[in-house]
Amino acid sequence: MKKIINDPSTVVDEALQGMALAHPDLLRVQRDPAVVWRADAPVQGKVAIISGGGAGHEPMHGGFVGTGMLDAACPGAVFTSPTPDQVQAAADQVNGGAGVLLIVKNYTGDVLNFETAAELVGMDDVDVRTVVIDDDVAVKDSLYTAGRRGVAGTLLLEKIVGAAAEQGADLDRCEALARKVVANVRSLGLALTPCTVPHVGQPSFELADDEYELGIGIHGEPGRERRKMEPADDLVRRLLDPVLADLPFAAGDRVLLFTNSMGGTPLVELYLAHGIAEKLLAEKGIVVERRLVGPYVTSLEMQGMSVTLLKLDDELAELWDAPVRTAALRWGM
Repeated sequence: MKKIINDPSTVVDEALQGMALAHPDLLRVQRDPAVVWRADAPVQGKVAIISGGGAGHEPMHGGFVGTGMLDAACPGAVFTSPTPDQVQAAADQVNGGAGVLLIVKNYTGDVLNFETAAELVGMDDVDVRTVVIDDDVAVKDSLYTAGRRGVAGTLLLEKIVGAAAEQGADLDRCEALARKVVANVRSLGLALTPCTVPHVGQPSFELADDEYELGIGIHGEPGRERRKMEPADDLVRRLLDPVLADLPFAAGDRVLLFTNSMGGTPLVELYLAHGIAEKLLAEKGIVVERRLVGPYVTSLEMQGMSVTLLKLDDELAELWDAPVRTAALRWGM
């Protein structure tokens, strides 16, 4: 195992120290329990948006903490759910008196721990709501969850709801908006190589040099099928077709297209794939109005990519365009 680390047991803690030093104007970091929150929190009268999950998916979620997005994020150990006390500590730090919305990816540990945290926070007379995202169309059930997994669509959810909260939307509207995004976003990914979790020390699965895994999860879970390598045109089509069929998306739909690297895929390949996706969508009469390309929801050093489509309307497009200032996403400010 070749990684730029000291001790596998201290990877997340040391990374949080580095993150705090890298972004002192944006973030505050607490290491026990581990919480990242925006430097100006709590913002009085504003709904607090909190998310979290296992480390190893950076910049999700800590990289999305800041103005116009998350108020706080709770990083667990690598590929491990954060604990209820982390979520409770995050709520304590960022609750501005207008309620708390928890955004949770659909993994069994995340769901259970955030539910427990919501009960604990609610005991302090805080209005807490929870929205679970399950945008992955690959498989119904996996090693980590019952039902569909929450994957790259989580970023779009956090950005849009975070923008609404920043503009002063109340908790009811933030919750309704979150559910609207969940209903209209779909994702699918593939892996060309496995990743290696530091405390495990060996690849999470095996792939031959001439194989790829379609429908992989962000923790290295198995996908729909293992296939022989194909040209990029075919790979992108195999990602897009199930996504389009699932909602379903149709000619005339306005969409946000998010082409995401799983961590090890270089931008030259990612832009190539994005161009193919745009062409395929245009051929189907689907209008790409907004775009995001880059390594935003990763799986350590895994080579691979995912494609996410969000069906847009004027409300969602305006909130996506709204100013944001985080470590990983910045525009309009």
